[in-house]
Amino acid sequence: MELWNAISSLPPSPTRFYDEMFSGQAVRPHYERVQALLSRLSFSEREARQAAMNRRLLEEGITFTLAQADQPDALERTIPFDFLPRILTAEEWDVIERGVSQRVRALNAFLRDVYHDQNIFKDGLIPRRMVLGNRYFRTEMMRMSVPAGTYITASGIDLIRDEQGRFFVLEDNLRSPSGFSYIYKSRSIMTHDFPEMYFSYPVRGLDRSLGAFRSALRHLAPGGKSDPVIALLTPGSFNSAYFEHAFLAQQMGLELVEGRDLVCRDHKIYIRSLNGLKRVDVLYRRIDDDFLDPLAFRPDSLLGVAGLMNAYRFGNVAIANAPGTGVADDKAIYSFVPEMIRYYLNEKPILANVPTYLMSRPEEREYVLERLDQMVVKETALSGGYGMLIGPSSTERERERFAEKIRDNPDNYIAQPTIQLSTAPVVLDGKLVSRHIDLRVFAISDGPNVHVLPGGLTRVAMREGSLVVNSSQGGGCKDTWVLAR
Repeated sequence: MELWNAISSLPPSPTRFYDEMFSGQAVRPHYERVQALLSRLSFSEREARQAAMNRRLLEEGITFTLAQADQPDALERTIPFDFLPRILTAEEWDVIERGVSQRVRALNAFLRDVYHDQNIFKDGLIPRRMVLGNRYFRTEMMRMSVPAGTYITASGIDLIRDEQGRFFVLEDNLRSPSGFSYIYKSRSIMTHDFPEMYFSYPVRGLDRSLGAFRSALRHLAPGGKSDPVIALLTPGSFNSAYFEHAFLAQQMGLELVEGRDLVCRDHKIYIRSLNGLKRVDVLYRRIDDDFLDPLAFRPDSLLGVAGLMNAYRFGNVAIANAPGTGVADDKAIYSFVPEMIRYYLNEKPILANVPTYLMSRPEEREYVLERLDQMVVKETALSGGYGMLIGPSSTERERERFAEKIRDNPDNYIAQPTIQLSTAPVVLDGKLVSRHIDLRVFAISDGPNVHVLPGGLTRVAMREGSLVVNSSQGGGCKDTWVLAR
């Protein structure tokens, strides 16, 4: 009933979405200079500038692999980039920054608890079976001490803004969130190709953030080593986010390695090189738990390192993010995060969740099944826009199929009321059109300290009317500016 009360307390939807740049016919004050600069450009000038930016993305190899249902082979392409920035005021960012930091601290405390004392189960806040039966829960991590007590080094928290302009958390991404590199490349494009717009605003810089990221990884090194060897473990060049892996390794001075480049000797991890073996102290992994170590997880994995988990257990190497972290970003566990904040931090949540129905609860399941045309249904273990039903744009047949799936495996699904994501203008063929957006905010945890990158990645649903912003589903991006006070 608490969930239903939260739903019913939401104000009725207005006829228009919240627009980031316009309030009715008026331009919001912090967008006035954007509007002034834009009004000086003709359609052809806008189109030419947009084309030039996208050409630079292609020339620099800034790509993402796009999977399409009607094509068996994945397509490698640039992510559509829009030169109109998304601007957040200092006051708006203050709420986001404090809310994201609070959320990450609570999620880290939750992971520490479920892999050790499990007090949250004993106190009845979360059903034990929901966690222990989760596909991302790793019994191998039970009672294991992780370096600096940090399970979540890098996280991406997805936010949306509703019809009234309020921010809600849509998802937590805690395993190996992608998108860091696109923040930096978006900023580089704007400063290089549209400097008259960028430098007309007091935009908070990103310079400190990669340093904070490297510092957080260095902090994990066994024995407090002052100059540890840090490696980024990638699945390889065919991975959809390989550009990002190479970018981060280059920018932070990390060794870029694949599983075949590593070997375990005497419960220590080494890089094979022409000069012999080089010991690794910290491994920033961009592969899933299942593939980390064929001796501990999937025996058919060719991406990981045999013996890695034993080296981790012996305290000879740190892994970021820690194995087993995925249990905290499961979409069903997400619904309990506000309670985690109260429980572990004794604080009131700063950022609210989107109200969420658990299909494992019979009364909520029946409520949703009667209203599928109004709901967004998600498979709890999937991400990237896969395994979803968007009720208002679905067909009756699609809803029938999802209803069958929900009844067959209710634990695998959650549902949320359709939130009308905020919109922002984008330039297509020189014309301004409105598209839905969200915001992925990145946070770096260094022990108890959380650094939130100022701005984050604004993702754009490039198809008219679409609410799916994921890059893997054809979404684009914008540079996101946080204004200094």
